[in-house]
Amino acid sequence: MSAVSEALPAPSRVNWLLPALLTAGVLLVLAGLFWPTLHSMIEVWERSETFAHGYLIFPISAWLIWRKRAELARVTPRPDARGLGLLASAGAGWLLADAGSVNVVAQYAFVVMLIAAVWTLLGWAFVRAAFFPLMFLLFAVPVGEFLIQPLMGITADFTVAMLQATGIPVFREGTFFSIPSGDWSVVEGCSGLRYLIASVTLGVLYAYLTYRSWKRRLLFSLAAIVVPILANSGRAYMIVMIAHLSDMKLALGVDHYIYGWVFFGLVMLLLFWVGSFWREDDRAEDAHPEAAPPQAPASPAAGTPRAVLPFALVAIAVAAVWPAYAAWLGSRPLPAMPALAVEAQGGWQPGAAFTSWTPHWVGADRQLRQPYTQAGRNVLLALDYYVTQRQDAELINSQNFMIRQKDPLWSNVGEGIVTVDAGGARQVRQARLRGADGQRLLVWQWNVVDGRPLVNDHVAKLLLAVDRVRLRRDDGLSVLIATPYDDAGIDAAAATLARFAVDMEPAIARATDRVDGQ
Repeated sequence: MSAVSEALPAPSRVNWLLPALLTAGVLLVLAGLFWPTLHSMIEVWERSETFAHGYLIFPISAWLIWRKRAELARVTPRPDARGLGLLASAGAGWLLADAGSVNVVAQYAFVVMLIAAVWTLLGWAFVRAAFFPLMFLLFAVPVGEFLIQPLMGITADFTVAMLQATGIPVFREGTFFSIPSGDWSVVEGCSGLRYLIASVTLGVLYAYLTYRSWKRRLLFSLAAIVVPILANSGRAYMIVMIAHLSDMKLALGVDHYIYGWVFFGLVMLLLFWVGSFWREDDRAEDAHPEAAPPQAPASPAAGTPRAVLPFALVAIAVAAVWPAYAAWLGSRPLPAMPALAVEAQGGWQPGAAFTSWTPHWVGADRQLRQPYTQAGRNVLLALDYYVTQRQDAELINSQNFMIRQKDPLWSNVGEGIVTVDAGGARQVRQARLRGADGQRLLVWQWNVVDGRPLVNDHVAKLLLAVDRVRLRRDDGLSVLIATPYDDAGIDAAAATLARFAVDMEPAIARATDRVDGQ
């Protein structure tokens, strides 16, 4: 450090002091302005082992910047107004995400705002020189739960295929399958998400520290994605085979998880060991053009209070606009709402309950669960109406689902988006449910936003967020209908649901309009 200090002229050290202090101060102010978003990240780190590494991301980023201190010290801090553009764009994105209660997007926007503030106050040369340490902050966002279902599908597909290749007969329904020695199901813990998140985070960091070529860094990072997915599928097959060959005595309790983590640890060690054959950490990092020679300031004011302080104040003002507007949106009172009541029509009449199953939708302002009957056909109508979108009371929410994982009475044996004929072609989310008592239900679900049916949750979230920010009607409705079926009569069950949808949709639309006061 002393050699570096001697190589730097005194004005460089002086010029760095104020920008560094102001940047740290602005970052702390942003953390305070967006504390609910930062706190939502910390809450996930605390409660989920999958994302517990989030606590380490900011310290690791700071350490990576400290490692480059000699190179960064040769960069003259120059405030850059282009950073304000990114700051404003990220703030607008945060506002939309907050209006739609999309925590992950709001958290990414917050981290981008931190990076934008650094760009604004220290300049593009600094951002380019510290590009990876700054981008590494994005790993602090606890994201990835949307991958659980696809990963469960991959694990189930691989395990069943390997069992069949081994010569073991398999009967499969969705993520549930049976072999002669017992029954199995691929649940959330079997998805391998924990392994994938840990592998990607460690793999990207390892690639940055070990390689100097961006091609090698990219290839190793891709390997850190593919290898844990394949390894988790192999782990699942291994556990099933251990249990099968031991007459269901091994790999069923705590050892089920021990085998998994030991296997994952060995796979990661193997991946890093193989990657070490091409290591380049003995080479110096390629110097950036901006950081090569000591720079002369662009103007006498560069790095002085006159240059940096106004940018710091403007950055804070630009960032503060968004939470202030969001707070005002959240303070608006809810409209007075009558009860949600749907008139029977088309020959359908309220009937007796025919199933013990009920969908799990939370936070609805008005809710209806009503069975209907017509000519011996039974349909359950479940409506969940949200008059406006806000935290814990939103149409699209991860807590809204048909069946929770490991439900003791019901299993989801098949779910997907299908096109059906219900007064015209439309898409619905269709699920086949199986009860412990042998009852089977065919379920259709869709959302109604801006008066039109939607099954794409991302589109629905965006529309609702934009409507809320623009002070337009941002109510949303979940419509779910279900009817019993047997293996020979699923087409008849689909026809029953289609008939019900055509007959009852006008009454449902009138009912929600009355609740909203339109």
